[in-house]
Amino acid sequence: MDVPDPASRLRAALGGSGAGSSDYDLNPGIELPEGRRLRPAAVLVALRPSVGGGHVVLTKRSSRLKHHPGQIAFPGGKVDPGDVSPEAAALREAREEVGLPPETVEVIGRLPSHETVTGFDVVPVVAIISGPFHPVPEAGEVDEVFEVPLAHLSDPARFTIEGRRWRGQRRLYYTVPWGPYYIWGATARILRGLAERLARVS
Repeated sequence: MDVPDPASRLRAALGGSGAGSSDYDLNPGIELPEGRRLRPAAVLVALRPSVGGGHVVLTKRSSRLKHHPGQIAFPGGKVDPGDVSPEAAALREAREEVGLPPETVEVIGRLPSHETVTGFDVVPVVAIISGPFHPVPEAGEVDEVFEVPLAHLSDPARFTIEGRRWRGQRRLYYTVPWGPYYIWGATARILRGLAERLARVS
């Protein structure tokens, strides 16, 4: 039986409906304030295809940042007034943060939105890098750009659940470590959702 290429698997995984996710999925006892207003944001889940699989582009945020210093994240950020869509915001942020030219990117769909503990409603925009890409980390924002094999991130067994104290309560979250990179929180939760979808189309 032929094994579908990574891009085809991704397209198939994005088909169909699905519920959104949040940083609170593993913590049903946490009460969220009613009437809370979430700020729109978007991230780019970008796959660089390769023989025998593909790699997903991630960043290590600068250790000098005020929010989430040193954490692993997708390229992305808040949706600005000039962005016509979450896709436009994700592509703009990817160009600014990692030097990814938008003309080399093919957007193939979205994953369900994700609510973060910091009050953002994040749209994960899934894309294929179809042209040359030489990462250029944005000074002051990104310490490092690296790639993780899709085979690692698409295996639900690679994900573990850990916890730490947050605002006086124990908060559980997903992790999917790769080498020296501790991938956790919203990034790991979005990847976990993608892994679940990919497992259904394998």
